[in-house]
Amino acid sequence: MSDQFNSEVWTEKYRPKKFEDMVGQEEILKRVKSLTNSMNIPHLLFAGPAGTGKSTLALIVVKQLFGESWRDNYLELNASDERGIDVVRQKVKDFARTKAIGNVPFKVIFLDEADALTREAQQALRRTMENYTSTCRFVMSCNYSSKILDPIQSRCVVFRFQLLEKKDIKKRIDLIAETEGLSITAEAFDALYEASEGDCRRVINLLQATSSISPNITPDLINTIVSKAKPSDIKVVLDYALSGDFQNSREKLLDIMLKESISGQDVIKAIQKEVWNLPIDNSLKVALTEKTGEAEFRLVEGSDEFIQLEALIASFVLAGENQVREGAGVVGGV
Repeated sequence: MSDQFNSEVWTEKYRPKKFEDMVGQEEILKRVKSLTNSMNIPHLLFAGPAGTGKSTLALIVVKQLFGESWRDNYLELNASDERGIDVVRQKVKDFARTKAIGNVPFKVIFLDEADALTREAQQALRRTMENYTSTCRFVMSCNYSSKILDPIQSRCVVFRFQLLEKKDIKKRIDLIAETEGLSITAEAFDALYEASEGDCRRVINLLQATSSISPNITPDLINTIVSKAKPSDIKVVLDYALSGDFQNSREKLLDIMLKESISGQDVIKAIQKEVWNLPIDNSLKVALTEKTGEAEFRLVEGSDEFIQLEALIASFVLAGENQVREGAGVVGGV
């Protein structure tokens, strides 16, 4: 591999530069393209999962509007880094109060991860949006629109992005593979897509990391890169737990997390998927899925990963014991 091959980040190198280059989100693209072509966009709110094209679409809109002078008329802030009220009052106001350069009568401010803004900062943003509408348009992106105040949402046209379908991601992967001289099997692509869960940015990052080892992309090569709990390992943890062997279940869980460097949230996701493959009653699967959701919520809120996962497998042990007592005949044990 040449130095030039490794010098660029592929997510930037292959970031779509015009509307026609984007994949998926067809209805959103049509509407946003129409608004952009009118040269008078409203405030926009792009909501949806990571890696689905929100930031890319914002950049395309700006470049389409301003052409070569887009950098002079565009301010990008990441709200998760700069989330306080002072940022809204200072940076945004300073930029918004000056007139745009060129034929378009307004500038564009892109607020990435706007759902990370504090409530006070959002209140300040609301007033700024009102005061500078004549000279500025806001484009905001967020993962969860429910975390954006209603008064801000009501001032925006809201577009809800969905995870990209397999066929859409395959278009990008095929383009990259052809350009970079990679050979990728159908099974390898399936492994890539499964690891990404519809996040195109993650797919491309995984592909670049894998290609640095070999240009021949195989499922085994991808699995060496992906830090992800294997279903077979998670099944062992759950089988131990359902058979009442808490100690071995706990040790296997610790082994997965420490030796393979798997995060608690990744383990939770793997458990949630594996629950539905277990040989237990559907009513019990529902109850255990609910327990898994509670544990995931606590992890997101900042609880200790291993304590929460221990508590979760303890609930699996109790569930297994209850089903045995009720004569349901849990199949399990290792």
